[in-house]
Amino acid sequence: MNSVLDLQEMKNNLRLLNERISLACSSCGRSVNDVTLIWVSKFHPQEAVDTAYAIGAREFGENRVQEAIEKFSQKKDDVRCHIIGPVQSNKLKKAALVADVIHSMDSLESLEKLNRYSAELNKVLDVLIQVNTSEEDTKSGLQMADAKAFLESLPAHSHLRYRGLMSIGKNTDLAEDSRAGFSFLRALRDEFVNRDSRFSHFTELSMGMTGDLEVAIEEGATMIRVGTALFGSRQY
Repeated sequence: MNSVLDLQEMKNNLRLLNERISLACSSCGRSVNDVTLIWVSKFHPQEAVDTAYAIGAREFGENRVQEAIEKFSQKKDDVRCHIIGPVQSNKLKKAALVADVIHSMDSLESLEKLNRYSAELNKVLDVLIQVNTSEEDTKSGLQMADAKAFLESLPAHSHLRYRGLMSIGKNTDLAEDSRAGFSFLRALRDEFVNRDSRFSHFTELSMGMTGDLEVAIEEGATMIRVGTALFGSRQY
C-alpha cells in the first residue's frame, strides 16, 4: 500500500507543480488557463483522491477501468474521470459507465462499441485518439504513419464527441526527446480541427507527464497528466 501524503504535503506539491506550469506557459506565451491538469491517481488509494479533492482537484486520471470504477462510480457531480490507459474490448461497457473522457482510443471497432454503450446510458462521451508518437513497441496507439488516414475514416457517432489527440512521451530521461512527437501531434490536430462536423470539438492535446510537461506545454498541450509530482511515488 502506498503511503498517502497529508494535506499540507500535497498542497506543497501542487504549488511546486503550478510554478513549473506557469514558467512553461510564460516561456511560450501561453496562459495557464489553457492547460488542464489531470491528477493521475492510479495505484493511489481513495484517501489520496479525497485529499486531492479537498485542495481543488476535479479532473482525475486512471489507467485501469476497474480501479476507476472503485474510486469514481459514486463520484461527486463536479468531478470528471479520465480513462488514460488502453481499454480492452470487454471493458468498454464499464468504461462508458464511469468515464467522462477516454484518452486512449485507436480502433474503429472499439469506437463503434463505445458509441453503442454510451447510447444505452443516454450520454455523450468525450474521446481522444491515441497516437504512438514515441514509436515504442511498449506503447499503445496508432502508428504515426497511419494516424491521418484513421482520422479521415472516423464515422460520425451521435454519442461520442471527438475531442482531440493523446500521446505518451519517449521513455527516456530526456524530456527533449519527446518534442518531435509532441510537435507531430499538434500539427495533426491543427490539420483536422474544424475540418467538418466530426471535428468541431477537436481541440485537445493530451500530452506531457511529470518528467516532460514543460516540453509538452511548449508544444501546445491542453491537458497534462501528472501523478508522481502530486501524489508522490507509487508502488506497483
